[in-house]
Amino acid sequence: MTLGPLMVDVAGPQLDASDREVLAHPLVGSVILFARNYVDPDQLQHLVAQIHAVRSPRLLVAADQEGGRVQRFRAGFTPLPPLRQVGHQYDVGRGAGLELARRHGWLMAAELLASGLDISFAPCVDLDYGLSEVIGDRAFHSRAAAVGELAVAYMHGMRDAGMAATAKHFPGHGAVVADSHHALPVDRREFGELADELTPYRLLIANGLPAVMVAHILFPQFDAQPASLSRRWITGVLRGELRFNGAVFADDLSMAGAAAFGDIVARATQALAAGCDVLPVCNSRPGVLRLLDELRLAPDPASHLRQARLRAHPRTDRAALLGSDHWRICRAALEQCRQPPALKFT
Repeated sequence: MTLGPLMVDVAGPQLDASDREVLAHPLVGSVILFARNYVDPDQLQHLVAQIHAVRSPRLLVAADQEGGRVQRFRAGFTPLPPLRQVGHQYDVGRGAGLELARRHGWLMAAELLASGLDISFAPCVDLDYGLSEVIGDRAFHSRAAAVGELAVAYMHGMRDAGMAATAKHFPGHGAVVADSHHALPVDRREFGELADELTPYRLLIANGLPAVMVAHILFPQFDAQPASLSRRWITGVLRGELRFNGAVFADDLSMAGAAAFGDIVARATQALAAGCDVLPVCNSRPGVLRLLDELRLAPDPASHLRQARLRAHPRTDRAALLGSDHWRICRAALEQCRQPPALKFT
């Protein structure tokens, strides 16, 4: 059985019969976990093992574990600072900031890998214009070149641990006020004004970026569809102009930002036609069940291969990880950066 395009959630800290039935469906290829699915590291490892046991080849398991406000698993995991703190260190000293970004990426990924997960949706490479509250301190920096450098270092840290990075939210969420969880953000700039937003993606792709998550943001001067459902954005810009050949995730199709573009089946069909490989549908089991009944698609071996490449590499046992010098060094570095350093002016 191949990996299907749907990424689904589960209700609690262990699988029930209805979860297993959904996960066994051939249209499902991956599972996303939330704070409600977490009690402690041992429980998490058991839950992931349950998910892996449902099918062969095993389903991919993902979470949002960026740090700061967006960290699904806390007790028993290192408290990760928001990426803004890494950007502050970069402003004090470029080399130290890049090293901190690499350590942040490594530690975040290594701890998830030790619990059996494959993917964390990180890093966020949106630019901080001071407009988007939902992005805010999740952004490394306001300058495109700084975000690009820091994101590449962070991606290399994740790669060192054995995890593929997913850059988000393409093509950029930082210049809009609305939160796509609750409304459709609209960015009225022309395509030519978005060069800074694309700069981090150019640098990441040149360094082998494995995956991108595309935002529910409408750029009406460029296309009538939001980026997540837009063939012009995904196939034309991301795969064509930027020459990206990794996996493309839509943002959660149950979010309000996508709701104006048809029912859940219509949204999923549009996202697949636009070039998405993976369609997360979170916190909407009725929507998932409808897709399992009604979504029709032709087999796509290339898309399956792009997903399969996201599987985590062999990982360190949790006890060995927590006993390693590198874990202690990275943890200490992140703890030190939790308070913004004082900038020196001359």
